[in-house]
Amino acid sequence: MWIKIKKYVRIIHVIKVFFVKKMKGDVNLQLDKTNIKENYIAYFDETGDDGNNTNSSETFLLTSMYMPMSSWQKNYEIVRKLRKKLKERYQFHIKEEMHTKHFLCDKDPYRKYNWSKEQKQEILKEYTLAISKLDISILNVMIDKRKIKKDDYKVLENALTYNIQRIENDSNGKWNYIIITDSGRISPMRKTAREIRAYNPICSKFSTKIKNQPIKSLIEDILEKDSKESYFIQICDFVSYFIHLYQKCYIEGKQLPNRVSNCINLNFIVRVLETLKVNGKLNLNANKGDYYGIVKYPK
Repeated sequence: MWIKIKKYVRIIHVIKVFFVKKMKGDVNLQLDKTNIKENYIAYFDETGDDGNNTNSSETFLLTSMYMPMSSWQKNYEIVRKLRKKLKERYQFHIKEEMHTKHFLCDKDPYRKYNWSKEQKQEILKEYTLAISKLDISILNVMIDKRKIKKDDYKVLENALTYNIQRIENDSNGKWNYIIITDSGRISPMRKTAREIRAYNPICSKFSTKIKNQPIKSLIEDILEKDSKESYFIQICDFVSYFIHLYQKCYIEGKQLPNRVSNCINLNFIVRVLETLKVNGKLNLNANKGDYYGIVKYPK
């Protein structure tokens, strides 16, 4: 009996000494972090109409911007300082939404500021430089509605599937992510995200076979947030519209819309995208066959 008591006393003593040393910094405990995943947050916004017809738009662009959650606060501070700077220099209200198309076309609420062409260009440059400092990756998916051959082709649903699939590829099982999108299209987006968790057919690169590759790293249903309340959704809108202008005017050789051409030219558009590219903000692996990594469907 006394032998057992002495044994327990020694064990307690050893544990006590261990924790005393730990408190003093003499013992280092190492945690196994191999199974701990980083979490990411992805924001989505679009340019164009997601209907099948080409009356309102010939293409539909869905842009995502994703970042480690550990970088969210730092990224937010960069954008907040940008907005504060624009308020001081150009009286651009901090809470005013940056809707790029309306900004370029001088529509309300931007008309009231009476900015000159040069001032508007400076604002766009400041935005571009701020984005280039963020710890993010940007992914662009374009649906060319002129190539659609099926009447039941779902523009938004396909664009979302292609976008999520490439975020999933980038993750490669190393991190999980949630998605936040602008309000308005939440129902079909949620439905699509739920479906591809169970069935996500992928064509093999080496054969005609199709395999099921369900999305595994997406957490929760897609969430929505009014773009007026999200600097990051507004950045998605910014990039998405410049990609749209690049595709329309540089790739397809069409004229810039009149109101847009009153503010910027084609060279300005390319400089914006080049700045994002050289600073590593565009996910070029999404489509290695495209200069800016734009994913384009239908083939």
